[in-house]
Amino acid sequence: MYLEIVSPEASLVSGNVESVTVPGVEGEFQMLNGHAAIVSLLGKGKVKFKGSATIAESHADNFTQENGSWVMQINSGTVEMKDNKVIVLVD
Repeated sequence: MYLEIVSPEASLVSGNVESVTVPGVEGEFQMLNGHAAIVSLLGKGKVKFKGSATIAESHADNFTQENGSWVMQINSGTVEMKDNKVIVLVD
């Protein structure tokens, strides 16, 4: 599936991934290839992804690695999953 992580300043991540985990307002949840369409608000927590997506060089310091996943701390945002494409808008 394809992932895009976007902030008001720039596109932070784009590319193919195996999984995406986000901090939903009701708790953390994960999306895998073929996941049903969903739109959700995000709360404070970690956005995690596994795969070969490209992290923008100018924002690489926002990401760390944890157990084989790339991780970014966010305060809030939204996520949309549709047609095997995940778009995460972060604040």
